[in-house]
Amino acid sequence: MFRLNKSAFEILNAELRRCNTNDVASQVQQQIVLKRLEKLRLQTGTPLTEDELRETLNDLFPNFNPKVLKQAAKANRPPSALWNSIKLGTIAVGGIAGGIWFLNLPYPMIRYPVARVMPMVLLPSFMSMDHHYRQAIATTEQADQLVNNATSSADFDLGATRVKTAQQHLDALPVWFLGYYPSAYCGWFGCSWRFTLDEFQQARKNVARMDARLFQEKNAQTQLQQANTAVNSAKQSYQAAPNQARKDDAIAQWQQGMDRLQEVPGETLAGRTAQTKLKAYERDFQQLVGFSVDNERSGNLIQAAQFSAATAANFSTGKAQGVEVWQEAEKLWNEAISTLETIKSDDPDYVQARKLLSQYQLKLSSVRIRLKQEQESAQAFEQAQQLQISLLASVRSGAKTATPQQISQLRQIEKTLRYVKQGTTVYPVAQNLLKAAQKRLQPIGG
Repeated sequence: MFRLNKSAFEILNAELRRCNTNDVASQVQQQIVLKRLEKLRLQTGTPLTEDELRETLNDLFPNFNPKVLKQAAKANRPPSALWNSIKLGTIAVGGIAGGIWFLNLPYPMIRYPVARVMPMVLLPSFMSMDHHYRQAIATTEQADQLVNNATSSADFDLGATRVKTAQQHLDALPVWFLGYYPSAYCGWFGCSWRFTLDEFQQARKNVARMDARLFQEKNAQTQLQQANTAVNSAKQSYQAAPNQARKDDAIAQWQQGMDRLQEVPGETLAGRTAQTKLKAYERDFQQLVGFSVDNERSGNLIQAAQFSAATAANFSTGKAQGVEVWQEAEKLWNEAISTLETIKSDDPDYVQARKLLSQYQLKLSSVRIRLKQEQESAQAFEQAQQLQISLLASVRSGAKTATPQQISQLRQIEKTLRYVKQGTTVYPVAQNLLKAAQKRLQPIGG
């Protein structure tokens, strides 16, 4: 045993470097102390105590840190006998455990000789196999119930965990054990199970089948979620669309989303859920989009009526118009009214249509009044012109006074012209003719 071990030397060396002031004297002192310590590392004998370490350093480093000296002395102490016993015991236990582990490896060339000579050594592996067998059976049954009789996606999530656990337990059962050792194990230790190779293979097939079912279900769930997202997004886009073009795009996306729901495999839980959701989406589509179609239809009818009304309004200005113009305006107002009357009471725009209908009917009444006034005024003016022609034919050349017959004709002309209404096309001309007739009657006193 060396008087100074490596751990104590490193502790003292670190403190010496810290105490170095980089001057020549300090460096020389440090080199002298290090040479002393190196000699002590090579000397055999009793390990140095704290006092001995202090004496070694005191002449050159009288103020050496006592805490460091104490720590170095503690590190320099030899291990106790108890500690050595513990170390040896640990090594022995580890060696025995390692040997048992090696003998329990799942390789027939190792296990066969051990099973004939020392079967008790294989007890850990037999107990492990028994544990994995029981857990494999339990988790496989749980997985079968959760996967093959799932009622929600949560069942598949838990079933996936159980399938994975069952697979791990089955993998922990060596195939060769099932062909040779169940009977020997049950004969030595007793067991209530008989797990043959065929049953083992069937269990692995069931687990593999459930794993494939979970994979298919996961893909189907992904399809379902994507289709749901597409339909809901299209529905929101349709409701927020500012114009019909955007609505048409949203309708196309909505229908594509519902088509994707049809593609979800029907034998999966996601497929059955997709069919239920599809019915709800089709109902919403019919209610919302069907309502829009009706709304669009009635909106188009209102637009057509408004177009006819706008054209009719151009003929229905406040200035005088001819009979033909008023007849055309009447025709257009009738068309607008007839269009609005086709909108039924269950149409979305029925109230607006009735409001416009009452306005257009008032406009039509006004046009009809103006048409009648124009027709009657034109007829009265034409009669007055005929009377004027007759009057001019009866006037003799050079006559200075009117005959009673002529006076009667003038008064008849005046009376007829008063039927010409203001605002008609013949009203200005009729007023001139009326003034002329009244002027002729003034000298007579009529």
